[in-house]
Amino acid sequence: MDTKELYARGLRRRKKMFGEADVEKRMAVSGEFGAPLQNIINAYVYGDIWERKGLPDPIRSLVMLGITAASNKPAEFRVHAQGALTNGCTKEQVQDVLLLVAMYCGIPAAIEPHRIAAEIFGEAANPASGPAVGI
Repeated sequence: MDTKELYARGLRRRKKMFGEADVEKRMAVSGEFGAPLQNIINAYVYGDIWERKGLPDPIRSLVMLGITAASNKPAEFRVHAQGALTNGCTKEQVQDVLLLVAMYCGIPAAIEPHRIAAEIFGEAANPASGPAVGI
C-alpha cells in the first residue's frame, strides 16, 4: 500500500474517531511547519497501526489511555478519551485503566487523567474550575 492510500485511510479513521472539525483544527494548528508530522500521524499512526486487526478498537483506545496517562500527556489523554468514548469504551473500563496507572505508575500520574475522564463522561463537579488539586 502506498503512503497516499495510508494517509487517506488514516484521515478517514481519525475523523471518525475524533470528529472532522477537531481533526481539521489539529492539522491546521501547526501550519505548514507541522504538515510533515500530520502526514506521519495520518498515514502511519491511523492509516497503518490503528487499522491492524490484532486489537479491537475499544482495547486499542484503552491502551492509548494508559500510555498517555502514564507518560503525563494530559492533552493527548483528552483526545484519546474522546476517541475511547466514540469507540464504545465504558466509564468503568476507563476507570479500571486509570486505577492500573495509579498502582503501577503512582497516584499522581492518575489524578489529572481522572479529572479529564470525569469531565468527558459528564461527571465532573465543575469542569471549568481549573486544574485538579493534588492529593
